[in-house]
Amino acid sequence: MNHLNIGIVAHVDAGKTSLTERLLFDTGVITRIGSVDAGSTQTDSLELERRRGITIQSAVVAFRIGDLRVNVIDTPGHSDFVAEVERALRVLDGAVLVVSAVEGVQARTRVLIRSLVRLRIPVLVFVNKIDRRGARHGDLLEAIAAELGPNCVAMGSVDDLGTPDARFEPFTGADAHFTARLAEAFADHGDAFVDSYLDDRITLTEADYRRELARHVEHAWVYPVFFGSAITGEGVDRLVRGIAELLPRVGAEAAEEPLRAVVLKIERGRAGEKIAYVRTRSGTLRPRAEVTLHRRDHGGAVIELVGRTSAVQVFDEGTRLRDADATAGTIAKVRGLAEARVGDQLGSADGLPTRGLFAPPTLESRVTPESPRQRPALHAALQRIAEQDPMIDVRTNEETGAISVRLYGEVQKEVIGATLADTFGLRVAFEESRPLYFEKPVAVGEAVREIAGDGVNFFWATVGLRIEPAAHGAGIVFRLGVRLGGLPLAFHRAIEEAVHATLRQGVHGWEVLDCAVTLTRTGYASPISAAGDFRNVTPLVVGDALKRAGTRVFEPIHRFELEAPGASAGAVVALLSGARAIPEEQSTRGDRCLVRGTIPAAEVHGVTRRLPEATRGEGVLVSEFDGHRPFTGHPLPTRPQTGPDPYDHDRYLLHTLGRVRGT
Repeated sequence: MNHLNIGIVAHVDAGKTSLTERLLFDTGVITRIGSVDAGSTQTDSLELERRRGITIQSAVVAFRIGDLRVNVIDTPGHSDFVAEVERALRVLDGAVLVVSAVEGVQARTRVLIRSLVRLRIPVLVFVNKIDRRGARHGDLLEAIAAELGPNCVAMGSVDDLGTPDARFEPFTGADAHFTARLAEAFADHGDAFVDSYLDDRITLTEADYRRELARHVEHAWVYPVFFGSAITGEGVDRLVRGIAELLPRVGAEAAEEPLRAVVLKIERGRAGEKIAYVRTRSGTLRPRAEVTLHRRDHGGAVIELVGRTSAVQVFDEGTRLRDADATAGTIAKVRGLAEARVGDQLGSADGLPTRGLFAPPTLESRVTPESPRQRPALHAALQRIAEQDPMIDVRTNEETGAISVRLYGEVQKEVIGATLADTFGLRVAFEESRPLYFEKPVAVGEAVREIAGDGVNFFWATVGLRIEPAAHGAGIVFRLGVRLGGLPLAFHRAIEEAVHATLRQGVHGWEVLDCAVTLTRTGYASPISAAGDFRNVTPLVVGDALKRAGTRVFEPIHRFELEAPGASAGAVVALLSGARAIPEEQSTRGDRCLVRGTIPAAEVHGVTRRLPEATRGEGVLVSEFDGHRPFTGHPLPTRPQTGPDPYDHDRYLLHTLGRVRGT
């Protein structure tokens, strides 16, 4: 049997989950369509999802179209849960991008489109809500094409747009305008079909056009656009046909290749056991089989672990599972892999991603339990939550015991708080979220610590390092400026690991990025020196070198769209100016004004809170992370160091050895 894994992706409230329900209904999996508002959908299975009416975690359901088994991954639409979307995008064969015919292409839609195009994922566009008042067609097609590219092809027209009687009328091969549009879209990638189209002696059939369209969709050269309504079901049958005919399938031949699979989700069973959702790309994953797991550490090095599966279940229809081997193209629930984490690759490290599709969280918040005695339980609970979303990156101050988490937004904070209360019985308080800044070196700094008999070093290790700026997006680059072999490999590894660990906190307490570190000097005293000596002295060398290089603090910036009544334009501009925002484009549409630009992430929450007053409750602000820029405000933001402070020599030695120089 052939398999296909598709994702339903969209801006929040565009109708993703409703479309998933309609697909299950139209393919005979369910007999009654659930409601998002009523919390009765197949994919919103968490109690919290049902209460809030939003998708928080990606969910998998399955249906069949003839001999094709389709797994559908319903992803969150809210930007606070972008990490869930990233994990889904990495395992897809194709995607259905849902766009509201009323709201059109929104900020979140643009972010998703950029990722789909960058990954060259085949995409079918479904314009939903054609039955709603205010639904658009022509200008919406232009807006979609402006983001996806000119080769967006409407697969039909809409009658009675914006009314309950709205109908999608598909084009056929007999429609000369439609076939001409297809030929135009095909012209950029091969002349053979276009030559046949122009040759009067050749008659092309509708099957010829569908076959060529499928080839172009598979390579992400053309994007078919369907119209319909997930609520009424109009146009969904044509979308189902498009899924079966136009998106690329995974055949049985891939089962003969070596195992390669990806962990896309982690959950816990009733007994607390870990369950991994695994998408198999090639080979076969069987129960009671030994498998290798591959992941990257913070420094980018590949770590390999070994595990053994105890049970494997594949998705059958809807959310139902059956015991079976996970062959190529399937998504399975796998038990027994106690060490598995989201993003792990099973069987092979080939193709293991080096960086994320979306930016990491830009906010941080401190979490405090009702009672200090609950702090260990809170830390354990947050670690369990981090299994499902590693991006939250639980951080503990070793001196104060304070616990903090990384966040994408305030809704995610509310969800974590509700999960701690409902699942773990812990009631917590969150401090106001603050942005996550980072530091970059601005010059070159060098330092060395040598083995000495005067007690200055305290460690039987010589380490010299040079720190300098690296290219944008480089992260941490570790280089050898010494002869390999002059130091035991374990000592080299201890130095590199310590460099990466130390640079997670810079001079001002923020993570250091875009930094090149060169090992310039080494030495040891055999047989006294141990890896621990190098692991302990390296942070001091990093601290000395980074202080000499100096660092600049960068702040996260969001790109925003703010829509408000035209009469409020003056108040809106004043509000943005006070928030250090930079308006780049201002336009009017009827009696509404639209402002686009950039704003510091630290100011987004404040603007959102004050916007109703400035616009009489009619303003809407949407923002997405857009990058970083040097911090220009005052005072310079700092963050307390956690653990030994390598930028304060005496405190570091006191924390590490219990003594300082001269004692």
